[in-house]
Amino acid sequence: MKKILSVLLASVMVLAMLAGCSNKPTEESKAPENSTPAGTEESKAPEGNSGEGKTITMWSMWSSGEPQANVIEEAAAAYEAKTGVKVNIEFKGRDVNKVLTASLEAKEAIDIIEDDYQRIANTYPNILDLTDMAKAVNYDSFSYACLNNQVIEWVGHLNSIVEQPQIGGFFYDKDAFETAGVTSAPATWTEYLDACQKIKDSGVAPIAQDSAYANFAFYHTLVRYLGEEKITELATSGGWSGTAAEKAAQDIIDLRNKGFLADGAPDEYPASQNKIGFGEAAMVICGNYVTAEVDGNTGTQVNWGFCNYPAVDGGADNASVYGGANSLAITDYSENPQEAFDFIIFLTTGEWDQKMATEAKQIPADTRNKAYPSLEGSVEALQAAEKPMTWCAGLNANADLKDTIKSMCTELFEGKYADGAAFCAALDALYK
Repeated sequence: MKKILSVLLASVMVLAMLAGCSNKPTEESKAPENSTPAGTEESKAPEGNSGEGKTITMWSMWSSGEPQANVIEEAAAAYEAKTGVKVNIEFKGRDVNKVLTASLEAKEAIDIIEDDYQRIANTYPNILDLTDMAKAVNYDSFSYACLNNQVIEWVGHLNSIVEQPQIGGFFYDKDAFETAGVTSAPATWTEYLDACQKIKDSGVAPIAQDSAYANFAFYHTLVRYLGEEKITELATSGGWSGTAAEKAAQDIIDLRNKGFLADGAPDEYPASQNKIGFGEAAMVICGNYVTAEVDGNTGTQVNWGFCNYPAVDGGADNASVYGGANSLAITDYSENPQEAFDFIIFLTTGEWDQKMATEAKQIPADTRNKAYPSLEGSVEALQAAEKPMTWCAGLNANADLKDTIKSMCTELFEGKYADGAAFCAALDALYK
């Protein structure tokens, strides 16, 4: 075990040294000068083909041919060349979650799984505790505390390693802001309304909104007024009327009444968000992947900016930011857990993580690397977050009602409720 641990500790220092300072990594890429290599002074990358003859199997959530899948395949080949350990990758696609629970219960031949970190923590059986292996490579020094702490809060220990961090909030066209005379991203609701008016006056719709994310957008407003714990309580038992949820709903109604939503919003995904690429809208509330989606769908390169959701007067939570991750975990029945962990670290640090961030246009898992240019500031925002806001977890707390509540959030943006009080009364009627 000492020999294996020495090899593992070795992996991260050289990888850290190879981490790209630019968004396009090369063989000569090096880590930022102020980065601290993980592990000890003797750390080196796995080498010497010490794992000759060993095979680990990974079930991936990507589909073959996607940018993420391509990087994983390349990293697996490099890892095998360096260590002798073959990584057998099975690309299962986004629906991997539909088969993972049964497969893990049956202890199918899987060493590594890849999926949403919340599902890994709260749904899947037979997942290995990674606490000691993570400490051995000083994982805390180059990862996101808010995401790690969330997993530990859910499970009691660390059971996954972040591969693809996510952040949510306002993504906006800097050029549209500049043309409208908006000199900085809005930090308060008053500033937000002022920015929306200036953007509208410039001839551009302020807000793009697709129905697929209507609940996510409204959830941000609710969290500012109520906090996630209170939202969970209301979604579970009712009692929305007479709370600050009425004000949150009224704010959305006011946005529509002031003409701040793009024509047709809430549209069918991705029609509304694409309006940003076509110069017809200025901002959208979504996860960071929206930037790559819009650019890809419209064949443009928006000059993206990012900011956290604005604070509201008297809000219960004016600081939190949505954070999430697609992560990697190891089965607790794997015959080669150390080799599996070594590959995970190999993939999510240094050169390969930088290539993943560049090719897939995402936030790096290794905080010493750089985010894709359109996501500038995302690494710092996630590092600064004490605890991430969840993806509508409060609204989804009542499994029997979550789909209905999501539909009602879309109706809220459609203008089907006279005021915030009427919306909350309609919510309370669901519990009778």
